[in-house]
Amino acid sequence: MENREKISDPRVEELLEQLYVAQVERGRMDGPSCPADVARAALAAGLVELREGQCLLTESGSAAARGIVRRHRLAECLLRDVLGVSASKVDADACEFEHIIKHGLDDRICVLLGHPAQCPHGKPIPRGPCCQKALQDAFKDVGPLSDGPVGAEGAVVYLKTNDRRDVQKLMALGILPGVHVRLIRRFPSYVFQLGFSQFTVDRELAEKIHVRWRDSSAAPQP
Repeated sequence: MENREKISDPRVEELLEQLYVAQVERGRMDGPSCPADVARAALAAGLVELREGQCLLTESGSAAARGIVRRHRLAECLLRDVLGVSASKVDADACEFEHIIKHGLDDRICVLLGHPAQCPHGKPIPRGPCCQKALQDAFKDVGPLSDGPVGAEGAVVYLKTNDRRDVQKLMALGILPGVHVRLIRRFPSYVFQLGFSQFTVDRELAEKIHVRWRDSSAAPQP
């Protein structure tokens, strides 16, 4: 399990991220050069070990690095898909953003974005507990709002889209993970209720709202 309490220096996080890419993703047994004080801090925290002059990730260091990489790449997706930052700028902005994403917030971002598998640059995003839960839910009582029967109620689980405009439109309507929703009508458009308000969307947008139905018998049948 990742231990973020051991890491107080953003430079150590940067080192771990670079080591993870080199050693875990690329399978190389080397890594970037770094200032001596950064290496000492990582060694003191038990995040790396020295072997033949090379800094190698320890088990706890690998877990911490995996979390850092996950936060960085999720930050890139958030910046691109929700905030509209261009792909050429998301990496630099994500470097700053990843350091302020608190533990647990990365899962909330992942849920909001529909558990993206890749960052805007095509690199894999390490999966989190929320991703495994979403996979299990896919075989249970979770399905798109468009497939629910009239009168069905449930909670929004995630938004399945990488289109920034769709994400912004749904967020503007108040459609966020955890929000209670009730399907009122399916034709000619989809009408659903959030609190005391009712909204209308077309099928294309309704398909992107995935709901955990309160009554499993109301869930769409495979």
